[in-house]
Amino acid sequence: MSGAATMQEPSRTLPVYGEYDVVVVGGGPAGLAAAVSAARHGARTLLVERYGFLGGMGTAGGVTNFAGLYGRRNGEMQQLVHGVVNDLMARMDALGGLNKPQDGMQGRIRVRSYDTSIYKCAADQLLLAAGVEMLFHAYAASVLMEGDRIQALVVETKSGRQAVRAQVFVDCSGDADVAAFAGVPYEVGDGHGSGLFPTTMFRVGHVDATAALAAVGEFSAINDYMARAQAAHPGRYAFPRIGAILRPQINPAEWRANVTQVKNAQGHAMNGVDARELSAGELEGRRQVVHYFEFLREQVPGFSKAQIVEIAPQVGIRETRRIEGLYALTGEDILGSARFTDSIGINAWPMELHQDGRIDWGFPRDADRSYNDLPWRMLVPRTVSNLLVAGRCASMTHEGQSAARASGGCFVMGQAAGTAAAMVGGQAMQSLNVARLQAQLTHDGALIER
Repeated sequence: MSGAATMQEPSRTLPVYGEYDVVVVGGGPAGLAAAVSAARHGARTLLVERYGFLGGMGTAGGVTNFAGLYGRRNGEMQQLVHGVVNDLMARMDALGGLNKPQDGMQGRIRVRSYDTSIYKCAADQLLLAAGVEMLFHAYAASVLMEGDRIQALVVETKSGRQAVRAQVFVDCSGDADVAAFAGVPYEVGDGHGSGLFPTTMFRVGHVDATAALAAVGEFSAINDYMARAQAAHPGRYAFPRIGAILRPQINPAEWRANVTQVKNAQGHAMNGVDARELSAGELEGRRQVVHYFEFLREQVPGFSKAQIVEIAPQVGIRETRRIEGLYALTGEDILGSARFTDSIGINAWPMELHQDGRIDWGFPRDADRSYNDLPWRMLVPRTVSNLLVAGRCASMTHEGQSAARASGGCFVMGQAAGTAAAMVGGQAMQSLNVARLQAQLTHDGALIER
């Protein structure tokens, strides 16, 4: 066996876990919105999730805030993403886990932070109330094809390898796992060997809230402390990027830190669909967390007695595969506040390009319409007839994805995908009546401008 590059796995007969109208893979914002929407419209729906909880990067990646729900419309900052997300936030608020809106970047962005444990519980409640069946601790492993249709999804579970049959599949995996198995063409990164750089998120508790808020209450103030520390202590502090984000949670004695940046050995963004790089990246992210925490305790008012209360279960991935769909959302669509006749809702987040050592922001040129439509076509692969792809792995360019990957856009894409999956039955997705879909989404609370 020494030196062998490959081995042959024996073929096997797989037990069928179940048969469904709609199977959704991935339980982040796109996946939970898709599953809830499909089930509410009468589809027998299964959601397959790799962890034992929902929320995607918002929980497993430690993001702890919803971005892209709010944008400036007619000169006023307001919530523009509605529908399933409203139901989720209402449940989170009722459980005491949703913060008031927080503004940043001179009032050009607004986010809603939350308690991750409450998010998990509220998401459970939401899906159970809608009648969604959930299969946790299950990985998408492959697909079984017949022509241009997926006949079954193969999943790895603690009960072994099993097949799940469905009329329609919705890939909300974040990495386009199902689409890639089905042979859908895709791109990775920016075309030059790198994607958006990942971040290992962490939270610190036992903060002196009064002192910390006075010192770093402004969105960018922490970066001034970083610069002063580097100047005063040459060689002591090496920060992986400028543009750190340190913000209070609902309890101001607890803060979230978005400060690390994970590279591979070549200096590019760690590849989140490469097993070796992903493993090395987890180690590097935690190393950076320890180093940054030392800086907080030593140099930033209010943090001298702080403690790390959580390092996210996994490194936060911003970009891996993006499918080739009927249309690719572009950076110019973001900057130009694009409108589409097949709109399924709103993206209200600017371009947020995590480059080597920095973050580059790109805001829409129209300050009174600081958002763009998301088109139905970006969810539809060209080559598979019963598959939709929603979330950060939908059809977008590298620049377009840097905006629409935020949770607001993912909720929009997921709700549209789940609604369409229930509507279309066994027909090809490419033939869906978009006007009928738009009418249903509007009825269900989504904002679609005409």
